[in-house]
Amino acid sequence: MRLKKHYGQHLLLSTGVVKKILEVAELEDGDIVVEIGPGTGSLTKEILKTSIKELHCIEIDPEMINELRKLEDERLIIHHADASEFDYCQLGEQIKLLGNLPYNVTSLIIERTVFCNHCIKLAVFMVQKEVAEKLIKGSSWLGCFLKTFFQIHYVMTVPPRFFLPPPKVQSAVIKLIKNQEKTQIDLKKYKTFLTTLFSFKRKILRNKFPEDMLKKASIDPSKRAEELSLEEIQRLFWESA
Repeated sequence: MRLKKHYGQHLLLSTGVVKKILEVAELEDGDIVVEIGPGTGSLTKEILKTSIKELHCIEIDPEMINELRKLEDERLIIHHADASEFDYCQLGEQIKLLGNLPYNVTSLIIERTVFCNHCIKLAVFMVQKEVAEKLIKGSSWLGCFLKTFFQIHYVMTVPPRFFLPPPKVQSAVIKLIKNQEKTQIDLKKYKTFLTTLFSFKRKILRNKFPEDMLKKASIDPSKRAEELSLEEIQRLFWESA
């Protein structure tokens, strides 16, 4: 089958990595699982060996969909759709989201995961190693956006040779676990605030925000945006909202 570069397709070949993904996903009886970018179905086949209730595959490539249709299982539901725009919450209230994310839309899919956070119990994603490290560190607007709603755990590093074709960078498996505390927040406003804040992350805060606002948020006005903790960022958001 011809892989398409514009879809960012890199098929995972390692059975060991597939097993590890399933292990950390902790699949149980009755789970509703959503797989992003299943490709030819190497992970899909293993998921279907478990006792889950439903497996929804989100795939944008018609050729890959034809391959997936060969897996005859009444629990398998295939959606020809763009995972970065899909409404995962239409599929259930406590879903588990798995996927080897295409590099070119990783950020968009993670952003979409946050927007659907209220129905996602956990997620296990394969991403670029550099992206994984930035998300865990919270050194970007997207990292802060994600960490507001999920705990991020680094599972393992995956070398290029485990893929077809081999990517030019190392990959990593990360696990996202939904925070127990419910955060009531306007996601669109919060995203806009974070993207604006990180657009001047090296600037002194007093030059961008009124000092009385910073003091109300218990933040040192001489700090730079990149020095703020997630808790401080959230306090500043609430004061500026």
